[in-house]
Amino acid sequence: MATSGLQHVAAMYAGVVAPPLIVGAAVGLSATDLTFLTGACLFTAGLATFLQTLGIWKIGARLPFVNGVTFAGVAPMTAIVASAKDKSDALPMIFGAVIVAGLLGFVAAPFFSKAIRFFPPVVTGSVITLIGVSLLPVAFGWAQGPNPAAHDYGSTTNLTLAGITLLIVLLLRRFTRGFVKQIAVLLGLILGTLIAIPFGAADFSPVAHADVVGFPTPFHFGAPTFHIAAILSMCVVMVVSMTESTADMLALGEIVERPSDEKTIAAGLRADTLGSALSPLFNGFMCSAFAQNIGLVAMTRIRSRFVVAVGGGFLVLMGLCPMAASLIAVVPRPVLGGAGVVLFGSVAASGIQTLVRAGLEKDNNVLIVAVSLAVGLIPITAPGFYHAFPETAKIVLDSGISTGCVAAVLLNLVFNHFGKGDEAEDVTHPMEAGQELTPAH
Repeated sequence: MATSGLQHVAAMYAGVVAPPLIVGAAVGLSATDLTFLTGACLFTAGLATFLQTLGIWKIGARLPFVNGVTFAGVAPMTAIVASAKDKSDALPMIFGAVIVAGLLGFVAAPFFSKAIRFFPPVVTGSVITLIGVSLLPVAFGWAQGPNPAAHDYGSTTNLTLAGITLLIVLLLRRFTRGFVKQIAVLLGLILGTLIAIPFGAADFSPVAHADVVGFPTPFHFGAPTFHIAAILSMCVVMVVSMTESTADMLALGEIVERPSDEKTIAAGLRADTLGSALSPLFNGFMCSAFAQNIGLVAMTRIRSRFVVAVGGGFLVLMGLCPMAASLIAVVPRPVLGGAGVVLFGSVAASGIQTLVRAGLEKDNNVLIVAVSLAVGLIPITAPGFYHAFPETAKIVLDSGISTGCVAAVLLNLVFNHFGKGDEAEDVTHPMEAGQELTPAH
């Protein structure tokens, strides 16, 4: 049980620590504060996992789910940081917005579970794909170095370290089996860091100054503040998170041969949203189910929710040991970038897998995917596209995940629920070579 639980932690560890690293770097936190924020996210991920796997009352799907910081909130949170005049005010703004979004989501959970028909694979697949694609530029930035103003930013040394780490992860995934294969990303980070030492790219000072035992002091970065634009942005993220969690529950229910009904989905969403609302109290971010752990359940066939609960215990213990949490701060940014290519790319690939099941032989679904992806990619491909809009609106608009999700939901309603046109739904394909023209064509 302990080994299997640790395996779940290994499969999602890099995913939990990536969001605090991204947001913390955007805020400009010191190495000590970055370590604290990372430990807080590990601690709250463990609490959210307990809530989801063990459950209390009508809270918790009681499925082998690992919960942690959702990727969907990274882009909106960095947009909130960019909009803050004083960077020290950014984290309290984020925490306040997450608390409100979590509480509203908790109230809406039973109603959201009834609206599952409005979130078919064409919507969830588009959203998950956007999550991965939106975060790939972060990995590319990491690969170049920690500081864009530094003389070695984008140097051949940094890019080589990123490439070596990526190669290590790929080789481990290709030529190993079982537990080693599952922790390929973690091993890639360790080996990449060791290789970076001779180049002087690894800094071990965060570990030297970290305490062995600590506790994520409530409101360490200040009491939460509440701003309408930030709250609206995180509410959109909450909808995205609830959509993704619902899709994950449906998939996991099939794997463990306990199909998720409306009651199970509602209980699971209550755990997600309550965990998110409580997370900022201990300086954590919005929590959601981790899709990569579903694949681990399918592969190992270990379906026990108590195994995953043990994994949640490991997360809590790591959050209570700042020295353990500081180890991730030692990893050079280029090394993290090389692993991030696999990590974030896997999220995008997961979304594409969902889209494959979305019925793309229909013109309507093709249009939904095409337009929602295009809208969601605007902030990435044209960062200044919304420069003329008010700052409050840009917090939402500059998040491709948020705008893409809204576009996908609305387009799905228009094309698949509010009435259909007279045009044929099947996509028209060009004729094959040598094929005669028939009345059907």
